[in-house]
Amino acid sequence: MGETEGCLALADWRRQIAELYAQVRRQGRTDPAGAAAHWRAARERLYREHPQSPVPPAERGTFRARHFPYDAALRFEVNVLPSLGADEDVAPGDGASRPGSGTPLTLPTSAGGGMAFHRIGSVDVPFPQGGQRLALYWMEGYAGGLFLPFCDATNGQETYGGGRYLLDGAKGADLGGDPARNTLILDFNFAFQPSCAFDPQWVCPLASPESRLPIPVRAGERLT
Repeated sequence: MGETEGCLALADWRRQIAELYAQVRRQGRTDPAGAAAHWRAARERLYREHPQSPVPPAERGTFRARHFPYDAALRFEVNVLPSLGADEDVAPGDGASRPGSGTPLTLPTSAGGGMAFHRIGSVDVPFPQGGQRLALYWMEGYAGGLFLPFCDATNGQETYGGGRYLLDGAKGADLGGDPARNTLILDFNFAFQPSCAFDPQWVCPLASPESRLPIPVRAGERLT
C-alpha cells in the first residue's frame, strides 16, 4: 500500500471508529448492554476486513475478538477532578503545549521512548471492590484529545501486559459526558487493547504507574 492509499485508509478507519462511538453514545443512553454488543460486532468486523486493522494481515481472516461478559456494575458517570501540581508526577517531555496546559508530560510507549501528554485531572471510579483513582490525560500536538489508559490485575494473563485503553480521542473513542457538570461516562465494558497488543509494529502509549489498578477489571476486550 502506497503512502497516499495508506493515509486515506487511516482516515477512513478513524472515520468509521468515530461514527461507531457516536452510535454507541446514542444507544448507550437507554441500552448500554446493546451498545456494547454493537461495539463488539462492529470492531470485530473492522479488525477482520479493514486495511488499517492492527491485526497482522495473515491473521485477519480468522480473527475473533474476545470479551469478558457484559457487567452493568462497571458503567459509571464520574466527575473530573482538576489536576493540581500533576505535572510533577510524570517526567517532563518534549512537544508543543496545549494552550494553558504548561509543560507536556511523557508517557512510556510499547517501543521504548515516550509520547507527550498533559494530565488534565483525575477521576474517582467507584468499583464494586472499592473506589480507585485514575489519571485523565490530554494528548499534546495539533489535534489533542482525551486519553484514559489503565492497567489492572488481569494484565499479562487475560489482557495485554501493557494495559488497556478506555478513552482515546485520537481515534474517536469517547463514551460521552456532560461538560456543564464536568462529568465523563466511563464504561469498562468498552475497554480495549492497544494496537501493539496485536502486532509489535505499532507504537502505543502505555499507562503510567498512577494509572495502575490493584484490582482485576474483568470487562471489555481480553486476549484469552
